[in-house]
Amino acid sequence: MSQTVTSHIWIEMSWMNEFLTWNSSDFCGIEKFTVPMSSLWTPDVSILEDASDTSSIYRSPLGQVSNGWVYVTTRQRLTFTCHMKLRDFPFDTQKCTITFLSMTSDAGVMHLGTAHNDTALTRVSEMFMVTRGEWDLVTMEISAPNVTKGGTAQSKLIYTIIMMRKPMLYVVILIVPLFYLMILDLASFFISEARGEKLSFKVTVLLSISVLLLILQDMLPSTEENLPMMAVYCVVTFALVGISLLEAMLVSFLFDLDGYCGQKTRSSVNAQEEIQLEADFDKETASAAEEGQRKPEKSPLTLDRSAGLDALKLILEEVKAARREAEGRETDQRKSRRYRRVAEIIDSVFFVLYFLTVASFLTYIYVVWISRYAENIAMKSD
Repeated sequence: MSQTVTSHIWIEMSWMNEFLTWNSSDFCGIEKFTVPMSSLWTPDVSILEDASDTSSIYRSPLGQVSNGWVYVTTRQRLTFTCHMKLRDFPFDTQKCTITFLSMTSDAGVMHLGTAHNDTALTRVSEMFMVTRGEWDLVTMEISAPNVTKGGTAQSKLIYTIIMMRKPMLYVVILIVPLFYLMILDLASFFISEARGEKLSFKVTVLLSISVLLLILQDMLPSTEENLPMMAVYCVVTFALVGISLLEAMLVSFLFDLDGYCGQKTRSSVNAQEEIQLEADFDKETASAAEEGQRKPEKSPLTLDRSAGLDALKLILEEVKAARREAEGRETDQRKSRRYRRVAEIIDSVFFVLYFLTVASFLTYIYVVWISRYAENIAMKSD
């Protein structure tokens, strides 16, 4: 993936022009003078990765010295392409190259080199760096290879700039909020299902993660081949919270199903009890009427004894009916709580698995980031 990097650079070039030498004592002690660039030959050195316009380039007049050396200083707001690898974003270190070469001259005519080594150039760059943005300059490496192209050797001067990203902003606006949202989602398992707030809470957490994903989309380019660790972190967090939401919906459905089955069972039992009572009442009424028609000649003592026996029988039947009703209700209650027990088991098992998955994932991702950040700090200190 190629991105553009913008920086202000100062380029100091010097070359030998053996046709412009003089003895300063013969010309009133003049050892140096300046001339317009159009008056002398200048090397056609260009930057291979340059993507900026020419209006941002300022070139000073040429400085001619009596020994034949010509100097020129160029200040430019350079925008150049850089191949970035964002897998470790935001704890990444990038290497960008600025390649100087001549488009028309080969290595035999023009050989490019540098007047300073890597350490001196890095130190000077640190001194003149006014604003750093989100990057820290780690070091600069210099190489001057000769590249053969079409049978012709071409001289190149390559500056490799190693930069380390400052991760604090991304830690504050992305990593820490996602971590707290994950902790809140884990804490939502302790919300009672009966209050109906668990689902709405999880949906709120999921929407918050979606907002952070939109922020991440604006930060990262869409042409990266390998998915950055930050994107993996956000996507996995979103997926885990989504699965947790689906589990909460299933548990809530089982609780509602348990309540519905309990109400249906109670209404069925009540209806059966009413039907049974009406049947018993009709039966007792009919029996009393038949006995009254068959034995009108019985004495009052016999009638009292029969009435007492009938009352005892009715009491016994009512006790048996109450016992059957209590046993039936207990059985129905056990049946109606079956879905509730299943929901509680699913919720407990899922919480354990979910907690282990979240802990393993967060441990892995944070260990990778911390080790990468430690490597960057060690590289900068060296």
